[in-house]
Amino acid sequence: MAKEIKYKGKIIEELNNFNQTDLIKLLPSRIRRSLKRGFTDQQKRFLIKLEKHKNTKTRKLLKTHCRDLAILPSMIGQTIHVHNGKTYVPVIITIEMLGHYLGEYSLTRNKVTHSAPGIGATKSSGALSVK
Repeated sequence: MAKEIKYKGKIIEELNNFNQTDLIKLLPSRIRRSLKRGFTDQQKRFLIKLEKHKNTKTRKLLKTHCRDLAILPSMIGQTIHVHNGKTYVPVIITIEMLGHYLGEYSLTRNKVTHSAPGIGATKSSGALSVK
């Protein structure tokens, strides 16, 4: 039998049945304060779009710029494309991600990779013939 994945001793069905005040008690303080203030208009629009997407089972991508949206139990199992400043990065929401923000999983900076040095980069490269 597969092990049930839990968040602080609660399974996904229990978390989905919680009202917001009970859910807030389980989350870390930073997320708790954010949820007590309420959602912004942009976040409310995205949550409505998320509920419609769950009910219709369409193939349309869920895209958002709301990097500061807390991951809620209703999002578990969804693939959300989060904007990183240049492109949309697909993020598959799992139960371990509860209590974090969407932006934490869509990195904005890439690792710098350098290729071979160009002509003039070192003293010895000046002796090479230029093709």
